[in-house]
Amino acid sequence: MLTYRKILLFWLPLAATWLMMSVEGPFLAAIIARLADPKYNLAAYGVAFAFALIIEAPVIMIMSASTALVTDRDSFIKMRNFTYLLNGIVTTAMLIILIPPVFYFVSESLIGLEHPVSQLTHHALILLLPWPGAIGYRRFYQGILIRSNLTRRVAYGTLIRLVSMSGTALLLYLYFHLNGALVGATALSVAVTMEALVSRFMARKTVAAICNTETSTPIETDPLNYRAIFHFYYPLALTSLLGLGVQPMVTFFMGHSRMALESLAVFPVVHSLVFIFRGIGLSFQEVGIALLGKEIENYKKLRNFATILGGSLALLLSMIAFTPLSLVWYQQVSGLSETLSQFAILPTCILAIMPGLTVLLSFQRAMLVVHKYNTPITIATGLEVSMIIAILFLTTRYFDLIGITAAALALITGRLLANGYLVKPFISVTRKNK
Repeated sequence: MLTYRKILLFWLPLAATWLMMSVEGPFLAAIIARLADPKYNLAAYGVAFAFALIIEAPVIMIMSASTALVTDRDSFIKMRNFTYLLNGIVTTAMLIILIPPVFYFVSESLIGLEHPVSQLTHHALILLLPWPGAIGYRRFYQGILIRSNLTRRVAYGTLIRLVSMSGTALLLYLYFHLNGALVGATALSVAVTMEALVSRFMARKTVAAICNTETSTPIETDPLNYRAIFHFYYPLALTSLLGLGVQPMVTFFMGHSRMALESLAVFPVVHSLVFIFRGIGLSFQEVGIALLGKEIENYKKLRNFATILGGSLALLLSMIAFTPLSLVWYQQVSGLSETLSQFAILPTCILAIMPGLTVLLSFQRAMLVVHKYNTPITIATGLEVSMIIAILFLTTRYFDLIGITAAALALITGRLLANGYLVKPFISVTRKNK
């Protein structure tokens, strides 16, 4: 019988994993802010990271797919091959983006970056080339660990990532004379590569046990094959592609907004703070997928746990956003100037409820993934992205809002729309099990 204590013990390592990953952003932003030309380098790092996110988007949901589908030797081999193919595609896409004429057309002609920022961004993105493949590789093996109830090993891998990232960043900061954007990009690449290798090492016994299991894994009543994997996965991949595509779109509109450079410089710092709390909420999706049960018998306990978790995270972020703690964070911790710190407060206040909405979205998605009803997830994400683009267009073009403020309003409104759309399909699949 599932208890709240068991949910907590299962969830804590995953939450720790996302929490450790969310520390990366503030830590690297603080390093970059203390190096030469912080405004240009923070902007370049933020744009390079946005490019890397959109390119890695198709592999993000590999962990959910691996958790849901890998149960025996046949399903392991097919899902592994599928992951490798996807990794190759996204890495090739990144190489194409890095071709100088392609990159500078996108960054300067489309996004409108100043040439110094564009050049720094290009160099940083070259250093991030290992990023998408390493992400896909480690998320495949992390999904296997989660399915086998070895969530602590996922956290251990992320701890290795955090140590590698911070050690690399500090080493470059103290002993090398690199631009801040390059320090951040190098640290991230080293970190995700180390985590991927460690995740594979920790999963070796679990993989051996799975490969000794000869039974076929079903999707509904059919054996698992590449066609079935594709049909299961493409709505999830499209969801993450749309979702992570938001950051480049936000970057594009901020680049054409009032106070564009300040907005681009502050955005990665604000995003990093919000992600500390939002990332903990994202960890709940795999908890739901793994623990809901075949007959969704654990729905009520997981729902109650999600409600408390979401409310607590939103409250904690609000306590920072609406109090003098925000200035302490942005000036003392993140190293922003007083002017940029003041610039960051309003968007942080607007985004204060985002962690609560993220927990809700994670639980809604988990319920639908367990039922292999992934299409509404994609539609909800499409609606969210469309709303974000529409609001950014209106607020930057017709209302002349400062870019970062327009971005915060767009992000929170889009998320509310996505949550609202998923209410009906969520209720529908819930009632099927009553």
